[in-house]
Amino acid sequence: MDFYIEIKLLPDPEFKETILMNILFSKLHLALTENGHGEIGISFPFFEKTLGDTIRIHGSSSALERIQIINWLQGLQDYINMSDILRVPALTNFRIVKRIQTKSSIERLYRRSIKKGWITSEEAEKRIREQKVQRLKSPYVQIKSLSTGQYFPLFINHGEILKSSVRGEFSAYGLSVANATIPWF
Repeated sequence: MDFYIEIKLLPDPEFKETILMNILFSKLHLALTENGHGEIGISFPFFEKTLGDTIRIHGSSSALERIQIINWLQGLQDYINMSDILRVPALTNFRIVKRIQTKSSIERLYRRSIKKGWITSEEAEKRIREQKVQRLKSPYVQIKSLSTGQYFPLFINHGEILKSSVRGEFSAYGLSVANATIPWF
């Protein structure tokens, strides 16, 4: 992941920043589903309580060129400023950016773990409480499920800052599947 594209939302009097980020993220998800699944990661360099106004798309030069040539930003050109493909700075840290699953998914996974004997019910309850607190503090995008048509919050966690990179795959959301890192600068 030696290259990136930075997309910054422009201030708009009609649309809140979070609404524009939801739209941008949804369009990026569709582009990654069709063209960059697995080899492109994303980050939000100015996240706090929300994801902020900037998204960085990380990958190889060829992977970024592939998504750049399709017209996935149609309709958003007046609301964004997009960089060319840029080289990641030489001295950089790394971070895991991943999805935090919703409570129902967490509970289902822990019920399965209890049935298999991997953890106790007390340990599962403790972990569910901890993850619920973490989820409530994490920024998210509101997106529409392509399979059900329902809107849902996709919570995003930026992990601890690391000194070295970890290779791996990224989901169709551009988020780490396991422990793959993106450059953080």
